[in-house]
Amino acid sequence: MLVDAPHLYGLSSAHLVERCGYFLEQQTAAAFEKMRAAAAQEGIAIGICSAFRDFDRQQLIWNAKASGTRALLNKDSQPVDINGKTAAQIVELILLWSALPGTSRHHWGTDLDIFDSHKVSTRDLQLIPQEYQLDGPCYHLSLWLAKNAQRFGFYLPFQQGLSGVSAEPWHLSYYPVSKHYVDAFDVDTLSEVLQGSAVLHKEQILLRLKELTQEYVFRVAPIPL
Repeated sequence: MLVDAPHLYGLSSAHLVERCGYFLEQQTAAAFEKMRAAAAQEGIAIGICSAFRDFDRQQLIWNAKASGTRALLNKDSQPVDINGKTAAQIVELILLWSALPGTSRHHWGTDLDIFDSHKVSTRDLQLIPQEYQLDGPCYHLSLWLAKNAQRFGFYLPFQQGLSGVSAEPWHLSYYPVSKHYVDAFDVDTLSEVLQGSAVLHKEQILLRLKELTQEYVFRVAPIPL
């Protein structure tokens, strides 16, 4: 299947470069290096725990949660038993914390999940909000980002009450590039991609695709002025 702008849907990695064992869009990678160096001067070690993920990888995550083989969390980060849940209910629960394949901002290479590697290891990191709040290992990183991320072109797209996705204090987006990717994202193209995929519950998803895309792709926190 030929897709215009395949990088928007996780179908291409040609625009990426490698940094710290992960892949990022080129301008994003350069800005991240500057931000990481600035944070290091203040004793904060910004580590990456997730960056680019292609469509197939996102589909594996989605299908594992949809089938119950990977933990499904509610809005309070507590495990949920999917037994007895309808397809619609399962889709809504997954979307609290995981993107529908083809819609993840991680497809773009402009977005990454970060943590303070001086305070917690990737093995122990859970990527839950409590780790970025008072007494959490990444609390000082959060404070630093609140003061400095914008200087380097980064911001938090998933914020409480401002995004369809639950607040993620670990998820940064390089908005000088990602804002153009949002503008170029096309729901009809996404529909074609999903129809040819093995995404579980895709029939339910396709019936509501415009609504879901509006809520989980286009409804994000406004970029800094």
